[in-house]
Amino acid sequence: MYPCDTENAKNSEHEIQSWELGSPDVLLSDPVRQLKGLMDELNSIIDEVPPDPGPRRFGNVSFRKWYETVEARLPNLLDNHLPPTVLSTGNGSQVSVKAELQSYLLGAFGSSQRLDYGTGHELSFLAFLGCVWKMGGFDTSSSGNEERGIVLGIIETYLQLVRSLIKTYTLEPAGSHGVWGLDDHSFLPYLFGSAQYGPAISVTDETPIQGSLLNAPDPADVTKIATVSRERTKNMYFSAIGFIYDVKKGPFWEHSPMLYDISGVRAGWAKINKGMIKMYIAEVLSKFPVVQHFYFGSLFSWDKHPDAVQRETVHTANQPAQSQPKSSAAAAPQTGITRHPPVVHPMATSSSFVGTAAPWAKQSSVTSPLTAFPSQVDQRSISQTRRLPPDSDSRTAASSRIGGPVPTGMPPPLRAPWAKGQIS
Repeated sequence: MYPCDTENAKNSEHEIQSWELGSPDVLLSDPVRQLKGLMDELNSIIDEVPPDPGPRRFGNVSFRKWYETVEARLPNLLDNHLPPTVLSTGNGSQVSVKAELQSYLLGAFGSSQRLDYGTGHELSFLAFLGCVWKMGGFDTSSSGNEERGIVLGIIETYLQLVRSLIKTYTLEPAGSHGVWGLDDHSFLPYLFGSAQYGPAISVTDETPIQGSLLNAPDPADVTKIATVSRERTKNMYFSAIGFIYDVKKGPFWEHSPMLYDISGVRAGWAKINKGMIKMYIAEVLSKFPVVQHFYFGSLFSWDKHPDAVQRETVHTANQPAQSQPKSSAAAAPQTGITRHPPVVHPMATSSSFVGTAAPWAKQSSVTSPLTAFPSQVDQRSISQTRRLPPDSDSRTAASSRIGGPVPTGMPPPLRAPWAKGQIS
């Protein structure tokens, strides 16, 4: 997805080729066009299933009807849009390749039971494309061209379909971290979109870790409506930012503080892209609440590495265990189930405050929110922990969010886990 730096054989001059959304320079092979057409057909089903007009608290129940319609038509749609060699290939399993592809694709549009959508469903769509790739469904004769076509032709069309589903059926975020998450629903457009603005490289160059494409917009321009409106039609990162503006109101640094902090990175779009890759591994692929819903089969099998080390997590530590007899330690063990004591939240210091910790919460040295914060906190270090909103200092910004004066010793706000150094 990085721009290409090629040398003209006639005059030995370097030419820069960037890859924008809808650009005629992005060549789409026949398999890519077929799957792009599949996404368009699924999008058209939304017109057949209008949202329910009745009052509702969460997602619109008509999404379940759309989901059932897609589920019924999906076998024929796959037959029409995938090569027969992919669907007829044996996988040495009792479950057919077509059944596994249907499972991954159907799981890529959200949960019909919970009426939500998140990065786990997005991961399921990646698995669907990975299965098609493994079964020889894409043209791999030209290095790089097919991969770009998949991202700009299929994944972007899929994201547009998902945004239509979210807006039409008001799907809830699945497992969102609230304002402290990168995005309520998606992650991939930020990863690929930041690469689109990276510095131009040749085929033999390594992936850059800093710098930007010439004339690329500044990362801080995510707060400028005019820039977002212009770039969202050409870049996946700004397309996702534009969707946030479509569904959220208020200052950008209040409803999307993580993206606002990232916009202050000064090392360029390549630095942001490197951070996005690390963050995707840490916050999506390595998170139990995401992977617990992922299906494993013959194409993506569950194989334990022989050198893997078993680590105890908050989930394994709280699994039910067999109880011991109460009468005597020497008595024969009895079969039974018992519950461990509830886990004390790391933020709680009072003996009367107990509860269960969120799976992604980490041990923190911050004292209880029910008590006053240490008065010796260095206020200068607090002001350097995140990018501040324009024309305001840290105390003014915090005061505007909580609707009152900031107490002395306010703890540092959260920020992107991979952003380093002072950003402003």
